[in-house]
Amino acid sequence: MTETETLQMAAELLYREAHFLDERRWDDWLSLYHEQAEFWVPAWRDEDRVTEDPENEIALIYISSRVQLEERVSRGRSGRSAASSPLPRTAHAVSNVMVTTGADDDMLTVRSITTTHIFDVKRREQHILFARCEHGLVRVDGDLRILRKKLVLLNDYIQTVIDFYSI
Repeated sequence: MTETETLQMAAELLYREAHFLDERRWDDWLSLYHEQAEFWVPAWRDEDRVTEDPENEIALIYISSRVQLEERVSRGRSGRSAASSPLPRTAHAVSNVMVTTGADDDMLTVRSITTTHIFDVKRREQHILFARCEHGLVRVDGDLRILRKKLVLLNDYIQTVIDFYSI
């Protein structure tokens, strides 16, 4: 597979992920994740550095397995989370996608920028979140799956709830 084909395949996976989140197609979204997936949004240690160890330092979100992702989705679906009921309307935009390592291997590191426009239906408020993303992608039976997703939220002084669907 050429570098161009690898980049295209990785970018399409990220675009599908964004689309599935916006459409609330939770099962399709989960299907993009590997069984051992990790989803991490580190906190800022200071103005220039984020935390480095999600198991021992503060994180805005840390989900260490796909099972935990499934539980998070289940809470969102059920309406049991008062903070996210009703769920906000979102529009994710993914840009600047580039494969930084592993184009010829079974494991790829892909970097991108994501911007999420959020409309809080209950409060009638709009928010925009933007982050630098790093996806660790692994090939499974010829398809790419997300093994690791790290989002560095750049505007972390936010006046809204954040969860997997909003970043």
